[in-house]
Amino acid sequence: MTITVVDYGVGNLGSIINMLKKVGVKAIASSDADTLMQAGKLILPGVGAFDAGMNKLNESGLVPLLNHLVLEKNIPVLGLCLGLQLMTKGSEEGQAQGLGWLDAETLRFKFGVETSHLKIPHMGWNTIEIKRQHPLFTDLDPEPRFYFVHSFYVHSHDPEAVLAETDYGGRFHSIFGKGNIVGAQFHPEKSHKFGMRFLKNFAEVVK
Repeated sequence: MTITVVDYGVGNLGSIINMLKKVGVKAIASSDADTLMQAGKLILPGVGAFDAGMNKLNESGLVPLLNHLVLEKNIPVLGLCLGLQLMTKGSEEGQAQGLGWLDAETLRFKFGVETSHLKIPHMGWNTIEIKRQHPLFTDLDPEPRFYFVHSFYVHSHDPEAVLAETDYGGRFHSIFGKGNIVGAQFHPEKSHKFGMRFLKNFAEVVK
């Protein structure tokens, strides 16, 4: 099976593909509709601002095809960082409408007096607390740590979709899973052995 990383001009595609290859997974990056139609699984990457990312995705002309693959053909898809945020209905960061694949919204970190010392973006290593068992967590280290870089986070209105939470000035939802749609706020391609296992699980265990 080949994992296709959606190339819409946003995201560190090379790092993701290299990490997948390290764990023995065949992966390519493409913006070609015929190639995407043949994908066994999809990864929607992304870095940067919500509106800029959504505009790039709309300009690519791929949104109707991605909606068809994800919502009708039920192709497994993994959203990473901004890619996850684009799966929501929208973001406090901008005005653009998101893909709406998840019943969720992207919110800005807001800290109270006791946590006002915390910096934005949330950058660096942090742990996750698993809330629901899922194939993504197969053989994962008992205390997994992942690398985060983000100023906004995804809040799900569907508790059943929240797979894990992370603490940064309060708990936020950091891993999601709803049917064939999964997503993570962190960068597995920057998360060493923890990220390698996470991506391997998406490739080989998630159905």
